[in-house]
Amino acid sequence: MTMKIPVADEMREKLQAAFAPTRLEIVNESHRHAGHAGDDGSGESHFRIAIAAPAFGPMSRIERHRAVHAALGPGITGRVHALALEISG
Repeated sequence: MTMKIPVADEMREKLQAAFAPTRLEIVNESHRHAGHAGDDGSGESHFRIAIAAPAFGPMSRIERHRAVHAALGPGITGRVHALALEISG
């Protein structure tokens, strides 16, 4: 039997590998959206990420968001309904 890895754990692995962050907080806020649009009942549909890494320093806000989405990849972003990002260099 295969164990399903929590989305937050997958996010953490990918973001640590891509950016070696000095700060990384991932909060699952799905419980706050139960029964709302985008709630798929999985308990893993809404997340807030706060990340800081030197790699973000020279990037614009849009470039930072694109970099995080690229690092997470479609396998994660396709399963998550809402992703709030706080990114700093």
